[in-house]
Parts: sequence; structure tokens; C-alpha cells
Amino acid sequence: MNWRARAMGMFLLGLVRALTGAQARWYGCPPKAEQRIYFANHQSHADLVLIWAALPTELRSITRPIAARDYWTASNFKRWITTAVFNAVYVERERKGDEDPLQPLIDALAAGDSLIIFPEGTRGHGDEPQPFKSGLYNLASRFPDVVLVPAWINNVQRVMPKGEVIPVPVLCSVTFGEPVRLEPGEERAGFLTRARDAVLALREV
Repeated sequence: MNWRARAMGMFLLGLVRALTGAQARWYGCPPKAEQRIYFANHQSHADLVLIWAALPTELRSITRPIAARDYWTASNFKRWITTAVFNAVYVERERKGDEDPLQPLIDALAAGDSLIIFPEGTRGHGDEPQPFKSGLYNLASRFPDVVLVPAWINNVQRVMPKGEVIPVPVLCSVTFGEPVRLEPGEERAGFLTRARDAVLALREV
């Protein structure tokens, strides 16, 4: 990371913490430098920034958020932020031909990176996450040794409501829960429901 990216990272970290507090709460899962997939509810484009800011420094350096390519590369500035500062993994929201939309995530995990993903696949608008798509199950099947950590992001949709460009100061938090794992022989639907329930349960913590 060059000096401009480091400076921007420090600026964004200070800004996010000033606007939201970026409080991290760890329940049943201490912050640890091991390969993980953090999976969380998704209500705002600011979600990836808030989780990134909530992680300790030593975890931020090894953890890559996923970012929708169409939105986060729409301008040179967004592309630079997500590439140089967040080291994000770009994903396509729409399948193109025979391309596997999970391939960039598979490549990142194979390289030893940790990831921040949003299994709903798109932003929700209610109090509860939408049903999880199959990506988390497929990654858990392929990388059984990667620790799966549920997370609940609280209030961030009020900081950056859909369609708005100016953030509003609102106290936010990210609650990290006890890891879940894909059990031998567990079917996809059952696992995804259980993973979603693990995220939703953190809302009440």
C-alpha cells in the first residue's frame, strides 16, 4: 500500500469512527489472525466500510471485503478506494455466460485471505436479512478449514440511506458471533437457514 492509500485509509478510519463509532462487539469469538469468512446482513453500501473499520488493525490487513463491481468501479475514485485502500474482491452481481461469480472469492481464499461477504447478495430493506444465497454454502464446502464468523451490522442503513450521498452521524455497531461450520452431510438449505439464524440472533445481543 503506497503512502496515498495509507493516508486515505487513516482518514476513512477516522471519519467512519467519528460518524458511527464503529463499535465492535465480540461474542463467542475473539478477534484472531486466522483465515475467516465474516458473513453479515446487508443494508447499505457502507456495510463493507463499517466492518472494515470495526476490525482491529492486524485483522484489517489480512481481510478483504467483497464489492459489487458495477457500483464500486463506476468512477475512478471508487475504483481506487476499493482497490488501493480496502484491497476488495470485485464480484459481478449478474452472472455472465459460463463465468463462475464465486471465482474471485475462491481465488482469494486459496491465496490465504480472509473475506467479508454478504450472503443475501443484495441490500435488504427490512429488519431481517433476506434468505441467503448459495455462495456461502459453496465456499464452506470448498474451504472447510476456513472459520465462518456471523456478524450483525446495526444502524448503518441510517448513516447512508439508499439513494443518499451525504452520510449522517449515527451510532453503529458490528457484533461478531460464535463461528458456525458446515456439518458433514449437511444439505445446502439447512445450512443457509442456520447461518442466517446465527446472524439474526446477534441482533438481540
